Amino acid sequence: VQLQAYGGGLVQPGGSLTLSCTASGSISSADYMGWSRQAPGKQRALVATFTSDGSTDYADSVKGRFTISRDKRKNTVSLQMNSLKADDTAVYYCNGIIGGRLYWGQGTLVTVSS
Repeated sequence: VQLQAYGGGLVQPGGSLTLSCTASGSISSADYMGWSRQAPGKQRALVATFTSDGSTDYADSVKGRFTISRDKRKNTVSLQMNSLKADDTAVYYCNGIIGGRLYWGQGTLVTVSS
């Protein structure tokens, strides 16, 4: 399975951006799908997850601003990001456990700046 992430770009503070991640195979049986990010000089950190039972979880820093969703028909997981802050600047990676194996997509850069 390959994960292809896209949708990054430059956005002003307070703006919105949607990231999407499309899998080359089915994600219907995925144990979880999620997004992580790595800011300059920092370790990669989990941002949002969508588990097989339909539950979602978010890092405290993005709660109320980010929403993760899944489209099984399109094998896509999306991350809607609102009220973006400079601290959200990072390379965002989608990842998932599918068939018991962890997969990572390539990163997509999000820059929040005026």
